[in-house]
Amino acid sequence: MALQPHILSDKDGTFGPEGGGPDSGLLTKTKTRTQRPPMYKVMLLNDDYTPMEFVVHILERFFGLNHAQSFDIMLTVHKKGLAVVGVFSYEIAETKVAQVMDFARRHQHPLQCTMEKE
Repeated sequence: MALQPHILSDKDGTFGPEGGGPDSGLLTKTKTRTQRPPMYKVMLLNDDYTPMEFVVHILERFFGLNHAQSFDIMLTVHKKGLAVVGVFSYEIAETKVAQVMDFARRHQHPLQCTMEKE
Protein backbone atom coordinates (compact mmCIF):
# COMPACT_ATOMS: atom_id res chain seq x y z
CA MET A 1 0.00 0.00 0.00
CA ALA A 2 1.47 3.37 -1.04
CA LEU A 3 1.04 6.36 1.18
CA GLN A 4 -0.68 9.34 -0.36
CA PRO A 5 0.72 12.75 0.60
CA HIS A 6 -1.75 14.80 2.54
CA ILE A 7 -2.37 18.17 0.95
CA LEU A 8 -3.72 20.74 3.33
CA SER A 9 -6.45 22.89 1.93
CA ASP A 10 -7.58 26.44 2.46
CA LYS A 11 -10.75 25.09 4.02
CA ASP A 12 -9.08 24.34 7.32
CA GLY A 13 -7.11 27.63 7.34
CA THR A 14 -3.73 26.09 6.61
CA PHE A 15 -1.41 26.24 3.67
CA GLY A 16 -1.86 24.13 0.59
CA PRO A 17 0.76 23.48 -2.06
CA GLU A 18 0.06 26.89 -3.63
CA GLY A 19 0.01 28.75 -0.32
CA GLY A 20 -2.97 30.72 0.86
CA GLY A 21 -4.76 30.64 4.16
CA PRO A 22 -5.17 33.41 6.65
CA ASP A 23 -1.48 33.48 7.60
CA SER A 24 -0.13 33.68 4.07
CA GLY A 25 2.35 36.38 3.20
CA LEU A 26 5.99 37.01 3.61
CA LEU A 27 7.63 36.01 6.79
CA THR A 28 9.78 38.90 7.91
CA LYS A 29 12.54 38.61 10.41
CA THR A 30 13.29 41.66 12.54
CA LYS A 31 16.99 42.23 12.92
CA THR A 32 17.97 43.66 16.22
CA ARG A 33 20.99 45.90 16.08
CA THR A 34 22.97 46.35 19.20
CA GLN A 35 23.98 49.94 19.57
CA ARG A 36 27.61 50.63 20.29
CA PRO A 37 28.19 52.20 23.68
CA PRO A 38 29.30 55.83 23.67
CA MET A 39 33.06 56.24 23.77
CA TYR A 40 35.03 58.59 26.00
CA LYS A 41 38.34 60.36 25.40
CA VAL A 42 40.84 60.21 28.24
CA MET A 43 43.04 63.31 28.34
CA LEU A 44 46.09 64.44 30.27
CA LEU A 45 46.41 68.12 31.14
CA ASN A 46 49.65 70.03 31.40
CA ASP A 47 50.88 71.58 34.62
CA ASP A 48 54.11 73.31 35.60
CA TYR A 49 55.13 70.85 38.30
CA THR A 50 54.77 67.22 37.19
CA PRO A 51 58.07 65.93 35.78
CA MET A 52 58.04 64.83 32.15
CA GLU A 53 59.52 61.46 33.09
CA PHE A 54 56.61 60.84 35.45
CA VAL A 55 54.10 61.52 32.65
CA VAL A 56 55.96 59.09 30.38
CA HIS A 57 55.84 56.49 33.16
CA ILE A 58 52.08 57.02 33.59
CA LEU A 59 51.48 56.53 29.85
CA GLU A 60 53.53 53.35 29.75
CA ARG A 61 52.07 51.88 32.94
CA PHE A 62 48.35 52.66 32.61
CA PHE A 63 47.88 52.94 28.85
CA GLY A 64 50.26 50.25 27.63
CA LEU A 65 52.14 52.58 25.31
CA ASN A 66 55.77 52.04 24.39
CA HIS A 67 58.42 54.56 25.38
CA ALA A 68 58.44 56.41 22.03
CA GLN A 69 54.63 56.75 21.96
CA SER A 70 54.60 57.89 25.59
CA PHE A 71 57.32 60.46 24.95
CA ASP A 72 55.44 61.88 21.92
CA ILE A 73 52.19 62.22 23.88
CA MET A 74 54.03 63.79 26.82
CA LEU A 75 55.51 66.39 24.47
CA THR A 76 52.04 67.10 23.03
CA VAL A 77 50.70 67.65 26.56
CA HIS A 78 53.66 69.91 27.35
CA LYS A 79 53.38 72.01 24.16
CA LYS A 80 49.61 72.13 23.60
CA GLY A 81 48.33 71.94 27.17
CA LEU A 82 46.52 68.63 26.79
CA ALA A 83 46.47 65.45 24.73
CA VAL A 84 44.06 62.60 24.17
CA VAL A 85 45.68 59.47 25.53
CA GLY A 86 43.04 56.99 24.41
CA VAL A 87 39.37 56.40 23.66
CA PHE A 88 37.49 53.86 25.77
CA SER A 89 34.06 52.78 26.95
CA TYR A 90 32.76 54.73 29.96
CA GLU A 91 33.79 52.17 32.58
CA ILE A 92 37.30 51.73 31.24
CA ALA A 93 37.83 55.48 30.80
CA GLU A 94 36.60 56.12 34.34
CA THR A 95 38.95 53.47 35.71
CA LYS A 96 41.95 54.86 33.81
CA VAL A 97 41.27 58.40 35.06
CA ALA A 98 40.97 57.16 38.65
CA GLN A 99 44.18 55.11 38.37
CA VAL A 100 46.18 58.03 36.97
CA MET A 101 44.82 60.52 39.49
CA ASP A 102 45.44 58.18 42.43
CA PHE A 103 48.96 57.34 41.28
CA ALA A 104 49.82 61.03 40.75
CA ARG A 105 48.48 61.97 44.22
CA ARG A 106 50.40 59.16 45.89
CA HIS A 107 53.56 60.54 44.27
CA GLN A 108 52.61 64.11 45.21
CA HIS A 109 52.18 65.38 41.65
CA PRO A 110 49.31 67.66 40.57
CA LEU A 111 48.83 65.88 37.23
CA GLN A 112 45.23 66.09 35.97
CA CYS A 113 43.53 63.41 33.93
CA THR A 114 39.99 63.87 32.62
CA MET A 115 37.50 62.22 30.31
CA GLU A 116 34.82 63.53 27.99
CA LYS A 117 32.30 61.98 25.65
CA GLU A 118 33.61 61.61 22.13
